[in-house]
Amino acid sequence: MTPPTARALIAEDEPLLAAALQQELARAWPDLQIVASVSDGLSAVRQALALRPDVLFLDIRMPGQSGLDAAVQLADAWPDPAARPFPALVFVSAYEQYAVQAFEAQAMDYLLKPVQPARLQGTVQRLRHALVNRMPRASNAIDLEATMAQLRHLLATPGLAGAAPAAAAAPLAFIQASSGSRIHMVPVADVLYFEAADKYLRVLTAAREYLIRTPLKELIPQLDPQVFWQIHRGTLVRASAITAVARDAAGKLHLELAGRPEKLPVSRLHAHRFRAM
Repeated sequence: MTPPTARALIAEDEPLLAAALQQELARAWPDLQIVASVSDGLSAVRQALALRPDVLFLDIRMPGQSGLDAAVQLADAWPDPAARPFPALVFVSAYEQYAVQAFEAQAMDYLLKPVQPARLQGTVQRLRHALVNRMPRASNAIDLEATMAQLRHLLATPGLAGAAPAAAAAPLAFIQASSGSRIHMVPVADVLYFEAADKYLRVLTAAREYLIRTPLKELIPQLDPQVFWQIHRGTLVRASAITAVARDAAGKLHLELAGRPEKLPVSRLHAHRFRAM
């Protein structure tokens, strides 16, 4: 049987395509309730957290934040998977072979633009089956972990939703950064962590803080991934500077770094790095 309260959210920045998807869904899944239709990733995250839909249809390429980045942010912010399962994800993309191969490799459902009724019918059948056969609440956290693993692989796919290109041949040695009205040549060897902040990227050493305008996604491929670990969508830390990993009352992980007083939160997406600790 079909869940009587199946609810979905559509995130698509092209109004005609969003309307077409909604019309096709009305034919293929008449009792599905569309609780919201938004045009960007940030709104998708905000509305999904407020409305808690069962299914998310996410356009891969949207202004501001991609559908993949929105899924990652939402998975990290999802408050209590035991009480409300994380939504089933369906990514919507223009035809790009590398994207199709990436989704199929991770068993993530996808639709190609323009959406074809036959393909959508198959997606609807899979979604209905998944929603009907959801396991008891105790397994919801495990399901979310499996989704996070799939998203990690998709994020690593070159070119998918703005994913970083291949790493540079030689890691960056110095960073030109500002502190007040002065420009400094900061040795990367001195940096303990990078943190995104509004339009800037904070560069933290043991003694100083600097600001650069380079987006984190552009900086990551210029750094050695064995030296700097991503622990949050906006934070990279020097692995050798980590002195302790602590879990708070809500189960969230926080890192302590040598030379810095603050504790840095670890997102669900990257918590697997520290399970052994």
